[in-house]
Amino acid sequence: MHRTRLFFSLLLLFTACGPSTESEPATDSIPSVKLALNWFPEAQHGGYYAAQLRGLYREAGVNVEILGGGPDAPVVQRVATGQVAFGLTNADGVINARAAGAPIVALFAPYQINPRCLVVHESSGITAIEELADVTLALSQRPAFSHFLRKRYPFRNVTVVPYHGSVTPFLEDSRYAMQGYVFSEPVVARRLGADARALMVADTGFNPYASALIASEATVRERPELVEAVVAASRLGWSQYLQRPLETNEHIHGLNPEMDMEILEAGVELSRDLVLDEVAQQYGIGHMSHERWQLLVEQMVEAGVVEVDQVAVEDCYTLRFLSPGL
Repeated sequence: MHRTRLFFSLLLLFTACGPSTESEPATDSIPSVKLALNWFPEAQHGGYYAAQLRGLYREAGVNVEILGGGPDAPVVQRVATGQVAFGLTNADGVINARAAGAPIVALFAPYQINPRCLVVHESSGITAIEELADVTLALSQRPAFSHFLRKRYPFRNVTVVPYHGSVTPFLEDSRYAMQGYVFSEPVVARRLGADARALMVADTGFNPYASALIASEATVRERPELVEAVVAASRLGWSQYLQRPLETNEHIHGLNPEMDMEILEAGVELSRDLVLDEVAQQYGIGHMSHERWQLLVEQMVEAGVVEVDQVAVEDCYTLRFLSPGL
């Protein structure tokens, strides 16, 4: 048994033997649940915050408390063990989790195009990821995009260091590169005077759905009405956020002052193209396809992150709660 699978198995067993930490129905008879973010509050979470601020969750019959995240936030573990009912992760995070024995399911995925990028200085002359050379690269060691890139590209004379979520080293070193989200790190770096260039990871063909709403199999099985309510309200929240983001951006700025209003507005502009692509326009925001999931599993096998036949694609996601449109 793999060490990660053993870890998840023990964690799940421990949780099953103890009381659930997810909140029970509130005194006003509307159930209250927690949604754990995968990062500090920013534009990638705008639709979920919009659903909260605009009362869409309450209108759907549920109170949702949104919990901020950060680097290496243990969202998957918290969802799998019932500490929270819902969480956000990318599609590759779902596959990693299932390979490790965590029974989580993707319900809704607003970002059709993954916002992940590598940020370099324009002065480096690097214009594509395959050209990356002679730099220090701050990169998460969490699977799978970093593993895919390092397997696919030579990265000549590249020193890989841990990524801690700060743009400061990038500002101080013209030969420094870092991972980021296209509407976050490069925008912040430019605001602070750096000549930042964003190289989209999706352009390499590695394009997991992003900011996907996840729940455990148990929650999906035992509380389908709750799941349906949260998915529907989240979907509507994303539609409204992309149309009228001001109030939500003000709230996000209050939670994360590093994301000022100009940065957040830039994030919304960039997100519109990443969320409202041709697929979303045809099938609705958050749609997922079996073909995309299948390709991602194959890419993760290629990168050595998961083994052949270790993950059943159909177990990774469900379209049960996604009605056509919106």
